[in-house]
Amino acid sequence: MAPSDRLATNTRAAVESLTAAMPRGEVRDGQLAMAEAVARAIGESHHLVVEAGTGTGKTFAYLVPAILSGRKVVVATATKALQDQLAGKDLPFLAEQLDVPFSFAVLKGRSNYVCLQRLREVGDEGEQLALEVGPRPPSEEIAAIARWAESSESGDRAELEREPSHRAWAAVSVGPRECPGAAKCPKGDDCFAERARRAAADSDVVVVNTHLYGMHLATGGAVLPEHDLVVVDEAHQLEDTVAATAGVELTGGRFMALARSIGAIVDDAGLVSGIDELASMWRAALVDERGRRLRGRLDGEPAHVLTLARTRLDPAMAALRQVPDDGPGDVGPRKIRAMQALTSLIDDIDAVQEVRVDEVSWVEGSEENPVLRVAPVDVGELLGEQLWPNLTAVLTSATLPAALPDQVGLPPGGFQRLDVGSPFDYPHQALLYCAAHLPDPRSAAFDPAVHDELEALIKAAGGRTMALFTSYRALQAAVEALRDRLDVPLLAQDDLPKPALVARFSAEPETCLFATMGFWQGVDVPGDTLTLVTIDRLPFPRPDDPLLQARRERARADAFRVVDLPRATTLLAQGAGRLIRTATDRGVVAVLDPRLATNKSYRWAVVNALPPMRRTRERSEAEQFLTSIRDEADD
Repeated sequence: MAPSDRLATNTRAAVESLTAAMPRGEVRDGQLAMAEAVARAIGESHHLVVEAGTGTGKTFAYLVPAILSGRKVVVATATKALQDQLAGKDLPFLAEQLDVPFSFAVLKGRSNYVCLQRLREVGDEGEQLALEVGPRPPSEEIAAIARWAESSESGDRAELEREPSHRAWAAVSVGPRECPGAAKCPKGDDCFAERARRAAADSDVVVVNTHLYGMHLATGGAVLPEHDLVVVDEAHQLEDTVAATAGVELTGGRFMALARSIGAIVDDAGLVSGIDELASMWRAALVDERGRRLRGRLDGEPAHVLTLARTRLDPAMAALRQVPDDGPGDVGPRKIRAMQALTSLIDDIDAVQEVRVDEVSWVEGSEENPVLRVAPVDVGELLGEQLWPNLTAVLTSATLPAALPDQVGLPPGGFQRLDVGSPFDYPHQALLYCAAHLPDPRSAAFDPAVHDELEALIKAAGGRTMALFTSYRALQAAVEALRDRLDVPLLAQDDLPKPALVARFSAEPETCLFATMGFWQGVDVPGDTLTLVTIDRLPFPRPDDPLLQARRERARADAFRVVDLPRATTLLAQGAGRLIRTATDRGVVAVLDPRLATNKSYRWAVVNALPPMRRTRERSEAEQFLTSIRDEADD
């Protein structure tokens, strides 16, 4: 028997055994098919792109063959919820049930861990006497973090009882641009980030987020331990995540942070204040450019500020070099950290001066914190150099665009594509209702008509509704219009932190939750609490998104088919996927955009990307189905 066949056979037996060990476990054909395909991809060293609908059990389908193969595997996830599920539930269960011993670890970016050296520096009296630049971090928060760090095993920010302010955490953490490394840091032996990296290096399975994996690729493999296999879950986000991490981000805060670092060890108030002044100058230069795509060589006030910055940063580097490496106290590591941050900032300033033809540059962010971004238009070249030739990759999600292999540069003939479907009986469990009678979404009459439609559907469902909106403006308008018209509680996404919001919505069946894009995926509310998901518009991307503009220009006549339509269909399917989470769930997905029923050029492409639900244009049919579900739940 070939090694790949043996691994596939062992994988199937292990998955069936695991299913038998689980309460109410049931054999799922799609899960077995995916698990065997992953096993063969590992054994035959080819890539796998697999669409696994909700309820497939894709997590075990990729973890089991990966563990049985004995390969070093990195699992890259798009959401913290999935990271927590893997580390807190799935991997411990597999460690208990599988005959093959293995170890696992979670690794996050360096800035997620408190820096013990920075804590010590912030607590030093000398730090208080150093030149102050920018707002001081709140001392009570720093003290609370220091007390927590004394007993924490991980130093992971996520374990804090309260989310720290940005200023407080920035004062006690370092990013990869600043850290001098364990060998050059007085606290290197006790460093939480280094401890997490050592645990990852020693583990068979390493769980990271996709952003960190993108940084690993962008740095030529310098972030994560060597591995043989990567599984990218929620792979429909891979292209955008890699584009973000492979690019450059330039904010005023970087000048301010650098000034603080230099001011702690260089006795030159004029030099330090000059760098600190660049922070406000950079913000002022960018604030009126927000939303603008930059082309060619940087000009105007932003170019002037960066030219001035170079004249001030070069003397700062000379001043840092004159600081003795073995100076008193913690001068040595402070110097290294400041020099690394300064070098990185100079490199990025040089990189943004002129936009290359394969890049796109734009300004975004708030008025208080505008940011200049530069990103590659096409990530295929980077992935073609750093990922595809070097290891086996499994890309999976509940919904994957047909164009994904092209978007991420997968080599033709070097991968297998598979769709294992979903075990749910969508034709009986769910109804897709399109409000075809509503006015055109671009008309002034659309919002009031949507509010009337929502009111009728929510009353039929008796609450139990997640209303998803494609813009914050539409969300606010709906909340304002309906909060007093409904006789059930209405939660808006800003009413509570997201975990508390989802917890309350799950616990109170009559409650409605109104939210925007952050809730279209990664929210799992099974049972009678959720029987109606509404979507106000087809989620086509903004026409003025600079990165997508550049991709449209590259696609030319095929832009809508290649760029816009796949994104809209994938996101719509993700939103609709909030409804049916178990084999007993039932409900209605209501799309309030009439174009789903009327647009002849793309409506079937959108409909066919959704689960195979029954379809109707009649609101009365949707109301009747919702009412019957509500009545059964109340009995």
